[in-house]
Amino acid sequence: MDTRQLTTLVAIAEHGTFARAAEVVHITPSAVSQQVAALEAEVGVALFNRETRPPSLNMQGLQLVETARHVLRMMQDTRSVLQGKRVAGNLSIGAVRTSAIGLLPRAIVALRDVYPELRISLRVGLSAALIADVLADRLDMAVVAEHVGVPQSLSWAPFIREPLVLIAPPGTPGTVDEIVRTMPYVRFRANVPLAHLIDTELARLGLTPENTAEIDTISAIVECVSAGLGVSVVPDIALREMGAAFVRLPFGEPQIFRQIGIVRSALSPKDALFNDMHRKLAQMAGIHGIPPRSA
Repeated sequence: MDTRQLTTLVAIAEHGTFARAAEVVHITPSAVSQQVAALEAEVGVALFNRETRPPSLNMQGLQLVETARHVLRMMQDTRSVLQGKRVAGNLSIGAVRTSAIGLLPRAIVALRDVYPELRISLRVGLSAALIADVLADRLDMAVVAEHVGVPQSLSWAPFIREPLVLIAPPGTPGTVDEIVRTMPYVRFRANVPLAHLIDTELARLGLTPENTAEIDTISAIVECVSAGLGVSVVPDIALREMGAAFVRLPFGEPQIFRQIGIVRSALSPKDALFNDMHRKLAQMAGIHGIPPRSA
């Protein structure tokens, strides 16, 4: 098994046919067939369903394509590091829909200024799916909240530790307990750690708010409270651009914090990139930022 065979296999997966893959990797269709046959002989299983026209990858073939992509990226990254080249290639990032995601575009732009030849892509999704994609090498890194489901082969490092606050319309009197018991409540309803964290603390405090709305994004909750619909609990960073337009009270006894961090492979040639991204995110988080351990 060599990198030429793996490159050809990935080309077939991405372009659909042996003939098109041959054009992409600049060899003849017969050479593609020979490489595939040699690869199948080496791994000891068929990689294609040949009953279809054109042949299609079977389950074993699809699994090997994922491995091939990982090996080829590792080879490219390692070669660049060993040769001392300027950082180029791709950096694929996943992120959850968190209030801290506003930091990420600015950090990406700052990283591009340092590494102008680096191509960075961003995809937003759910934390479990993003972690699975990092594990399968479909993503280089993911920005997720503190999560118990991170496999041991990956590392998670926080770049922000932000406090949670109760927010209410200007002029609202009372303590957290009094406000939650007497005011309509805008609930963060989503299957994410932050929503569970808020609901768990409300229950621990013995508070059962009267929900006037259930919303699945923090930004929309902030807008609802700003409009006077009710009160809610949000991360402090969600109010960064909102000035003093709210009553803000620490939430929890003691005040609850939540952490957001980077999930990535524990061993990677892109360690320097990960650390630079972490550092920039921590700087942009201000007083709540957590620098990388190597900083």
